[in-house]
Amino acid sequence: MYKFLESILHMTAWPMTPPAPYSAFHILLTIFGTGLAVLLARILSKKEPREYASLSHNRTQTKTAPESYLRRVLFFCGVILALMELYKQAFLYFIEFDGRYDWWYFPFQLCSIPMYLCLAVPFLRSRRALRRIATFLQDFGLLGGIMALAVPPGLMHPYWTMTLHGFIWHFILLFLGLFCCMAGAAGHEPRDYVEILPLFFFCCVIACIINIAAGPNADADMFYISPFHPSSQPVFHQIACVFGIFWGNLLYVFAMVLGGFFAHIIAAHFSQL
Repeated sequence: MYKFLESILHMTAWPMTPPAPYSAFHILLTIFGTGLAVLLARILSKKEPREYASLSHNRTQTKTAPESYLRRVLFFCGVILALMELYKQAFLYFIEFDGRYDWWYFPFQLCSIPMYLCLAVPFLRSRRALRRIATFLQDFGLLGGIMALAVPPGLMHPYWTMTLHGFIWHFILLFLGLFCCMAGAAGHEPRDYVEILPLFFFCCVIACIINIAAGPNADADMFYISPFHPSSQPVFHQIACVFGIFWGNLLYVFAMVLGGFFAHIIAAHFSQL
């Protein structure tokens, strides 16, 4: 079985010189993918009536077609992301790292959370929970997608499939955030943002547990808040080196919270267009 899987992976292991950040490849692909994400989000958000806002106001209301449509779209994207992640993990293990697992690529970064949330959608019975998921995708999903495309070194691999995987993944995050925003599924009030913060902090706690459990030599850096070494993120790496890892990580978490709030405000204005 392993041999068959390896042979399939080797068939898609097309080598490439990793593109430089802000090269023509990066800029043109980002423009094309972002434009496609915006277009698809706008088209699909208009396929059903804009009745999603009722998700947070009447828990006893009978399920509407728009709610089921929202669930189908989110779950479908979750399945696509999960299949992409399985391929990525197998490719990294068998091809790039020759049978060695690299904890750096464990799938629990901020940009990984939308996959788990979308897969959980069919199991959510509460309309309020569904609305919070949509708000999280709108705020932190957009934040993760935008920041990864703006600071892209982690997306560049020596293989075409892995490089395209990174870009397509974050284009899907943009689509999910914009779809939830344009369809009216996500909240746009300040209190809606406050309601998703416990989920964000819960994910931070899980990330810390994974980092600590993996140990100082595993190079696990979920959410880029490893307690064992300075953050690899620009600016925050320098802060950690000067003031200590704890303060660098704390400021990075605060920056993510602030960035998510900015995304929330921008989405609120964008939803009116």
